[in-house]
Amino acid sequence: MDPAVVRADMIEGLQHESKGVLTDASLAAAMQAVPREAFVPDGVDPYADREYDHLGTTVLAPSDVARLLEALSPEPDDSVLVVGAGVGYTSAVLAELVGETNVHAVDIARPAVYAARSNLAEAGYDGVLVDCRDGVRGLPAYAPFDRILLEASAVAVPDPLRAQLADGGRLVFPCGTSTQRLLTVTSTGRVEHGPVSFEPLLVRGEQSGAIERNRTMREDGEFALQRAGAHRGWEHEWIEWESD
Repeated sequence: MDPAVVRADMIEGLQHESKGVLTDASLAAAMQAVPREAFVPDGVDPYADREYDHLGTTVLAPSDVARLLEALSPEPDDSVLVVGAGVGYTSAVLAELVGETNVHAVDIARPAVYAARSNLAEAGYDGVLVDCRDGVRGLPAYAPFDRILLEASAVAVPDPLRAQLADGGRLVFPCGTSTQRLLTVTSTGRVEHGPVSFEPLLVRGEQSGAIERNRTMREDGEFALQRAGAHRGWEHEWIEWESD
């Protein structure tokens, strides 16, 4: 079957009231233009609304991409940073919306970066910049960005990314750990877009293919909280007894 026809069916499904995740006409046209088959593993249905694991990363379902980009609301010629480039599909859709040379993507996993570069070139978007680096640090050499998108969850906006957001810019990210909400952050506040479920934003040492996985700062914080929670009980009573 003609891929363009199948893409049109995918778009119609995302627009249908049963999902209702795609309302912007420009975004619909962009998703219609991008050959998703260039970004998914061989042997799977590229236009099924589901995610796939590939090269240690997640190829987002079309409905998740639509939700992220509707919240991001990029304008033509906006400078955009994608943190967590994955295999490049979201960056390709953004290239249709803002122009490929305005899209910058980073990923901490080198296999994903190589795959994203290859996939984007195959699909006709080799003007998108994809770099291998810690997404928490962003891409300061190309800042500021009108739009910043995190394709991974975090408990708060990393300070370097906030500093790289242009005045009047918009940053979108899945906020939380086990329970997540999609948030848009601007200089005037934040807007929630409902529940989501994304993998956490990785830092150096956690990426796929790391030679040695050391405990990270994020895990140190979680470990400290667990320890704090474990030391609540009889020892507090003993401390109070000693102080009388």
